[in-house]
Amino acid sequence: MQGQTKMGFNATWSMAVGGMVGGGIFAVLGLVVEMAGQWAWLSFVIAGAIALASAHSYAELVARYQVAGGAYAFLIALRRRQFAASLVWGLILGYVLTVSVYAFTFGHYLAHAFSLGAWFPRLCALAVIAALTFVNLRGVAASAGLEIVTVWGKLAVLVGLAVIGLFAWSPERLTAGIEPQGPLGALAGAAAIFMAYEGFQLLAYDYDEIRDPDRLLPRASLSAVIAVIAVYVLVALGATMLVGASTIVEQKEIALSIAGERALGLVGLVAVTVAAAFSTGSAINATLFSTARLMKQVASNEDLPPSLAHENARQVPDRAVIGIGVVSALLASLGSLGNLVEAASLTFLAAFGTVNALALQGAGSRRWIRLLGLIGCIAAGLVSVWQMFLHAKLALIGVVLLVLLAVFGRPYLLRHAARRNA
Repeated sequence: MQGQTKMGFNATWSMAVGGMVGGGIFAVLGLVVEMAGQWAWLSFVIAGAIALASAHSYAELVARYQVAGGAYAFLIALRRRQFAASLVWGLILGYVLTVSVYAFTFGHYLAHAFSLGAWFPRLCALAVIAALTFVNLRGVAASAGLEIVTVWGKLAVLVGLAVIGLFAWSPERLTAGIEPQGPLGALAGAAAIFMAYEGFQLLAYDYDEIRDPDRLLPRASLSAVIAVIAVYVLVALGATMLVGASTIVEQKEIALSIAGERALGLVGLVAVTVAAAFSTGSAINATLFSTARLMKQVASNEDLPPSLAHENARQVPDRAVIGIGVVSALLASLGSLGNLVEAASLTFLAAFGTVNALALQGAGSRRWIRLLGLIGCIAAGLVSVWQMFLHAKLALIGVVLLVLLAVFGRPYLLRHAARRNA
């Protein structure tokens, strides 16, 4: 690949932020307020701290092994092939789930803005996935350019909305119409919305697409997580103070549109709707871009069907991109927001915990950061499983069945695929 088509710092940072914010504040604010009440902002801080420690571990391992592929590549380098293959199947599921969440959210914000019926969000989700699948098939330059434009636009709208809400400082609105929660509610909220921070790890799959990755990737990922924590906290406080906690919970799919309309009337509604479209669109774009490259690497190692390693004339893993798009569109048209978010969060906690454990085994300074990251992932994972057992049993059963498929069904499926290709 020619040097001018590779991503510099701005594009790399934008890919990380785009992958986080799209699934974060627009998709999960109502869910986290429902679980944590007035401590929703602390949920974002806790999950963000775990993500920041995990980003540090990713940076350590990328510098050590200098390969694309994230947790999968690190485990392969350590000759833990079976664990790597099982984990990556779960991770790919997590990315497919997040694309469906972003598309689901995209459709609901547009449907609210145009006062369209319940049919529109599903149709819109299918359309945006199809459009961004096409963008990704055109190559790196198109995907990175779209990311830079959309990220800076949505950050401007989100910060503006948060500032308006904070100027109308009304702490009582953080519990208006809902039962106040204790600080422990923040732990449950953090565990449920961990997918809001998954975007930074996408950079580990883009190692070969980044200009000077050993220098840029750690800087971009760590600074992106810090920036996103700040935005999430500001918006969680500001939006809730604008409309009250009960409205955020009742209108969870479109909570920020309601807040924007309350702040600036029609102008606010339009601005937030545009930002939501940009935000979820950039998140779909970033996730499609990076996950397809992960799938190509895994398929090249025959831990996925080898046909998924196929590239088009623009060196894009086209079959992987299309496969992600098709499955994500199906889930977006059938799933519910809460179940999709919690299932995706659990898969990312497993991957982040693995990376922190691997980084902890090596030499280097700041081992305490990696240890805190590992402890945080384990604690959040246990809380997430317990919450799903209490409130989302079907989603938990689905995750368990898919884990069993990844561990025990994967070898059979791969042998079957190999026989068909022979």
